Amino acid sequence: MRPMSTLTFRAATLADIPALITLVTSAYRGDASRAGWTTEADMLDGARIDAQGLQADIERPRSTVLLAERAGALVACAHVADEGGKGYFGMFSVDPAQQGGGIGKQLMDAAEAHAAHEWGVPVMQMTVIDIRDELIAFYERRGYARTGIKKPFPYGDERFGIPKRDDLRFEVLEKPLAAQS
Repeated sequence: MRPMSTLTFRAATLADIPALITLVTSAYRGDASRAGWTTEADMLDGARIDAQGLQADIERPRSTVLLAERAGALVACAHVADEGGKGYFGMFSVDPAQQGGGIGKQLMDAAEAHAAHEWGVPVMQMTVIDIRDELIAFYERRGYARTGIKKPFPYGDERFGIPKRDDLRFEVLEKPLAAQS
């Protein structure tokens, strides 16, 4: 195991879009994603993110694409936003070759602190495909709870991928955030 060097966090800029597309795709789609445990390759094909969507997230007010870097190299990212007074956590991606080493936990902590400090939101929410039991269990260990709120998967909208099965839907998970001063 290689020694852990310190992670640094920063907001993405438009110049980061190509590297973000590569990272997010490697974590969720195709054979490369199978190196990690977050793969959606058995459920979805197609793109996980595109340049237009990333640009919108980077430029939108009260929205940050947070990058985690080690020694100047991008190793993880997440999209954090204020959506109607609640924090939103999404596009959570860790380089599959580096999953399981604590990077994701550190990025989640940084994202939650960012949302609480920057926007004063009381809770963080996310949506997870509800058949992703191992992933939901990871989030539950990080303090998120299943809300029972289900949302339909956007079949026919290829921005979310091309489904390989017909039983996909999202579940909303939620975590209270500590007040930031």
